[in-house]
Amino acid sequence: MNFNLENKIALVTGASKGIGEAIATTFAANGAKVVINSRKQDELDKVAEKIRSTGGECIGIAANTGDSSARKALVEKTVEKYGGIDIFVNNAAANPAFGPVVQTEEWAYDKIMDVNVKASFELCKLAYPYLKHHGGSVINMSSIAGERPDSGLGIYSVSKAALNMLTKVMAKEWGRDNIRVNAICPGLIKTKFSQALWEDENVLKKFMKMVPMGRMGTVDEIAALALFLASDASAYCTGTLFFADGGTTI
Repeated sequence: MNFNLENKIALVTGASKGIGEAIATTFAANGAKVVINSRKQDELDKVAEKIRSTGGECIGIAANTGDSSARKALVEKTVEKYGGIDIFVNNAAANPAFGPVVQTEEWAYDKIMDVNVKASFELCKLAYPYLKHHGGSVINMSSIAGERPDSGLGIYSVSKAALNMLTKVMAKEWGRDNIRVNAICPGLIKTKFSQALWEDENVLKKFMKMVPMGRMGTVDEIAALALFLASDASAYCTGTLFFADGGTTI
């Protein structure tokens, strides 16, 4: 199987830490020219320098993906630098509220839906003309919360369910353009984003009872799946939700 990404241009949002950083690092190690994005340029510069120090090619472009003009500028700057986009990873996400739906305020709902769904929708549309040139791969970072609601993550779960359907819709509409669109649905992965779920020992024990493999996943395990979906090894895969959750959803 061919996992080589040589001469491929990859744009990864939410890539200054955690899963996004691991995906960017893995892509660069397999030959891709990588553009990483988050809101803070200094954090991006550190990641980009780390990747370049090991022989990879990477630049960072700061942008708030929740802002329409910033989204447009991000895609334009990526194309200006490398001439196109072959792989697009929607990894940026937001979840500013933890608790029951009845206690979720309107501002929190709007932010979750704007970043997790609308931004992914708009960025994919902006990347579409470039993705279809040589056949591209879109990877939407979803969650097992999109398959079944998680306690305290109600609207986040709604946003990921919407992202899952968006993945299937785009896959169906863009298949004739040789663009593949898939989603990765991680379970509990040890990152800063999921810290509220694993830093409390009692909460973690409760979660681990639902995981047949009995442990949290790692960012490198998610990055390996992203590499498969970005490469020609997954050439006949589109519209699929790939669960990497240690068996949690069984």
